[in-house]
Amino acid sequence: MSDWKNVQVEKGDAWALVTFNRPKVLNALNRELLEELDAVISWIEQDEEIRVLIMTGSGEKAFVAGADITELRRIPSATEAERLAAFGQRLFSRIESLPIPVIMAVNGYALGGGCELAMAGDIILASDRARFGQPEINLGVIPGYGGTQRLARRVGTGTAKYLCMTGEMIDAQEAARLGLVQKVVAADQLLDEAKRLAKQLAQKAPIALRYIKKAIDIGTETDLSAGLHLEASYFGLTFNTDDRAEGMDAFLEKRPPRFTGK
Repeated sequence: MSDWKNVQVEKGDAWALVTFNRPKVLNALNRELLEELDAVISWIEQDEEIRVLIMTGSGEKAFVAGADITELRRIPSATEAERLAAFGQRLFSRIESLPIPVIMAVNGYALGGGCELAMAGDIILASDRARFGQPEINLGVIPGYGGTQRLARRVGTGTAKYLCMTGEMIDAQEAARLGLVQKVVAADQLLDEAKRLAKQLAQKAPIALRYIKKAIDIGTETDLSAGLHLEASYFGLTFNTDDRAEGMDAFLEKRPPRFTGK
């Protein structure tokens, strides 16, 4: 972990906090940061003690203010640009596909790649100072790390087209109204709230959490009948776990459950 200069990692009790650390450029995403984040995700995937992941930005101004435009300006060809977009998409899809809950604690600007990264999480908590947007149109390009796709799935096609076509920036309250953000909190309470939620989720049944995430992510990409069939299948699979017996026994015995992820 000591080799990661653009990403800081803190490990707590069953949770991990990843902080993007390029505050002088508002945590802009360059290739080096993305590669470090890729390595961090590999580390998280292998650590069975981590049940919840939190991501945030360093400083008070930005979560991630976008891609590094200086670096983008030097891309020599459309082919190279497509490769970069494909790499970013694969990385954000890895985050989205993690079997554990991912909380995005958006502390400031989440623009362009920053908004795309936030949408790869399961739950977005936003500071009341946070700002969201896909301003790529103002650079003569389009979102490339999943923005057109995830934004449409979160807020609907009409709103996604409006935000991507105008490049308009919205505040945290409007993002919450649109359903992009799940909760808005005071700036000085954001990390505390994210850690509180992480600790709460870490106490839930890990296998059930994993199947809830998969059922929603996969089921919403199918028709209702297929989604319901998937839900019933996952419901059945949770019955073949020690956690199911523990959860039901704890309820009947009126005590807190002690889930082990088995």
